[in-house]
Amino acid sequence: MPASENLPRLVAIVGPTASGKSSLAFRLARKFRGEIVSADSMQIYRKMNIGTAKPSPEERRIVSHHLIDILDPDQEYSAALFRKEAESIIARLHRDRTPIFAVGGTGLYFKALTSGLFHGPGAQPELRQALKEKVRREGRAALHQELQRLDPSAAARIHSGDTFRIIRALEVYFQSSKPISLLQKEHGFRETPYKILKIGLFWEREELYRRIEERVDQMIAAGLIEEVQSLLQQGFSRDLKAMKSLGYRHLAAHLHGETGLPEAVALIKRDTRRFAKRQMTWFRADTEIRWIVPTKENEPLIERWVKDFL
Repeated sequence: MPASENLPRLVAIVGPTASGKSSLAFRLARKFRGEIVSADSMQIYRKMNIGTAKPSPEERRIVSHHLIDILDPDQEYSAALFRKEAESIIARLHRDRTPIFAVGGTGLYFKALTSGLFHGPGAQPELRQALKEKVRREGRAALHQELQRLDPSAAARIHSGDTFRIIRALEVYFQSSKPISLLQKEHGFRETPYKILKIGLFWEREELYRRIEERVDQMIAAGLIEEVQSLLQQGFSRDLKAMKSLGYRHLAAHLHGETGLPEAVALIKRDTRRFAKRQMTWFRADTEIRWIVPTKENEPLIERWVKDFL
């Protein structure tokens, strides 16, 4: 038997926000008696439920979900930690012959899990603090501009608002005198620890944008404003990485009197559309993904793919 046949098998369900990944994964895991490993960088946080579109308690009771609600919003996490914890869960499920469904929209988590991670110089507290101080003094745009000067390739991939990744790229440059983009290219991300069926959920742009706007309205109606207010009242700073995510940062600004509610909601919708566009750009680079519109008519085809793969 080829060595590859002994590798754990994963069904990965990817795509942009509001494309229906979680609901499809739930139905498939229930049908095939599997379990779900979440690859979502926001659903890891406790107390952040509505704005992260977590599976409902009932869904989590019926199908086991892993790597959800594992940290408080002020605790740090990384793709490397995700990979380590996900590997342990997958190994156990593989031993138990339980079908495994990995679902989420965090492309970096999927890359870490399926292709390995580039291991650069470790964090240097003094350097990291100096870069954070620069953000406070000059703003995130200034830090991104510095990255553009030192490592244009990395700057093109990292969004100007992603302070964490910008700081990490600059840390690597200042400690190694090499751009992180070059070191990542040399690494190659060629690890193959699993056999994977990759299913990507695709909607035409107008329909996806309609789904995004509808979801934001539903989140507001479900109590997202109150959720953000509760987090602030519990002492979670709006400067935390988790609190700067979609919806949370916009409503924190509203609750601090900086924007009206209609403007805040409009900005959430706009920024979520932009985020979905970046997600699609990331996932489209993976030629192994089978893209499909997740309608009821197409679900039997998806189930056939899964059945044949498992």
